[in-house]
Amino acid sequence: MKFQVIELLFGKSTPKQMVPKVTLLAVFAILLFTVTPLSYPLFRYSSSSTSSPLKSNKQLSEKPSSAFDDLNESTSLPSTSIKKCDIFTGEWVPNPKAPYYTNKTCWAIHEHQNCMKYGRPDSEFMKWKWKPNGCDLPVFNPFQFLEIMRGKSMAFVGDSVGRNQMQSMICLLSRVEWPIDVSYKRDDYFMRWRYPSYNFTMAAFWTTHLVRSKEADAKGPGPTGLCNLYLDEPDEKWITQVEDFDYVILNGGHWFTRSMVFYEKQKIVGCHYCLQENVPDLTMYYGYRKAFRTAFRAINRLENFKGTVFLRTFAPSHFENGLWNEGGNCIRTKPFKSNETQLEGLNLEFYMIQLEEFKIAEKEAKKKGLKYRLFDITQASLLRPDGHPSRYGHWLNENVTLYNDCVHWCLPGPIDTWSDFLLGMLKMEGVSSAEERLHLHSN
Repeated sequence: MKFQVIELLFGKSTPKQMVPKVTLLAVFAILLFTVTPLSYPLFRYSSSSTSSPLKSNKQLSEKPSSAFDDLNESTSLPSTSIKKCDIFTGEWVPNPKAPYYTNKTCWAIHEHQNCMKYGRPDSEFMKWKWKPNGCDLPVFNPFQFLEIMRGKSMAFVGDSVGRNQMQSMICLLSRVEWPIDVSYKRDDYFMRWRYPSYNFTMAAFWTTHLVRSKEADAKGPGPTGLCNLYLDEPDEKWITQVEDFDYVILNGGHWFTRSMVFYEKQKIVGCHYCLQENVPDLTMYYGYRKAFRTAFRAINRLENFKGTVFLRTFAPSHFENGLWNEGGNCIRTKPFKSNETQLEGLNLEFYMIQLEEFKIAEKEAKKKGLKYRLFDITQASLLRPDGHPSRYGHWLNENVTLYNDCVHWCLPGPIDTWSDFLLGMLKMEGVSSAEERLHLHSN
C-alpha cells in the first residue's frame, strides 16, 4: 500500500484531480505504519501464549522487558541515503537499553551459549550496539522483520555458529510470537520453525563443510581427527532442501582448520595436515575455497530456486594465551575499538576467499536472475572478544571434558546484532525495489 502511495505521488502520469485523494492516502499510510507497531503487543502476546509447547509457565507469564517498549521505531523503510552508507564499518557504542530478552525469557538458547545461567559474573557484554560510520543502524525490530517475512521462508545453512544465529533470532522474535516446531524429525541439527501469524518458516541445515564430508580417522593426526572432504560434491543434507526457500544464509569456516583429505572426482588431490605419504599438503585454504565454489555453483544450478542468497562472512574466534586445546581463553569484558585490532592471519585469509568466491558466484547468478548479498559481519565480530562463553557454557565443577568456547556467542550477546544487519539489508532491498518500480513508472 505504501509503495502505491509513493508511485501516485511521484509518478509523472498522476492526474491532477487525484491529488486530494492521494494526500488522504498518504496521511492514512503514515498513521497506519506509526500506530500499528504500538498496537501489536495488545493482541500478539495473548495469541502467542499457546504457540509453543516448550515454554514454561513462568515464561508464559513474563511481560516484555521495558527496554523493548522504548523501541519506538517506525515500520517505514529507510531513506535512500542510508543505502549509501557502509553499515558494516563502524564502532561498538554503549546501549544501556539492551538486552531485549534474557536467558530466563527465551527457551531457544543452547545450553553451551547460556552464559548467565552458568555463572558469568559480568553483564556489560550485552549492552552494546553497532554504530556504522556515517549513519545509524537501528536495533532489530521484530515487528518489521516478521512483516517483511510474511508468507516467506529463510534457511540458515552452515555450522553451529549459524545455528547460534538462528537461536538468537528466535529470542529476538519472541517479543512478537513464539514459533511452532514443524521439523520433519526430531534432530537439533535440522530444525524448522513456523510463525503461524505470519506464515513465516525458518530452518537450520547443519553442514560442517558445505560439501560432502566423512570422518576417516577419529584418532588423528590432529586433535579433532581426520576428515575426508569431497570438494566437488555439495552436502546433500542441505542442497536437496533449500530450493523452495526465499532466503538462504550461507556460512562456514571453523571446521576447515581440522585435518582433512581432499577428494575431487572421487580421487585424492591433496590434504591439509594429513601426514600421508605422497599426498601434497594443499593447506586448509584450498579446501575452503573449493567448498564455497561448489556450494555456490550448486545453488546456481537449482532449477526452481528463485530466492536470495546471503553469504554471512566468517566470524573470527578470540582465543588468547593458547590455542583452543592448549588452554586458550577469552576473558575480556569490553569490545575492541577499530584501531586496537585488525583482521590478519587465518581470519583474513578466510574472509578474502569468501569475498573472491562470492563475486564469481554473484556474476553467474545474475545470468539466471538470482540475487546474492554480502552479509558482512566479520569486522564487527572481530571487535567483540568479550562476547564468547569462554568457560561459562557449563558448570565449573561439571565432570566433562569441555574446552573454553571462544567460537560461539553468548545469548544474549553480540550475535544479536547480526539481526540488526540482516533487517537493515532487507529494508534496503525494499527501497531498491521501490526505486525500480518508480523508475519504470516514470518512464
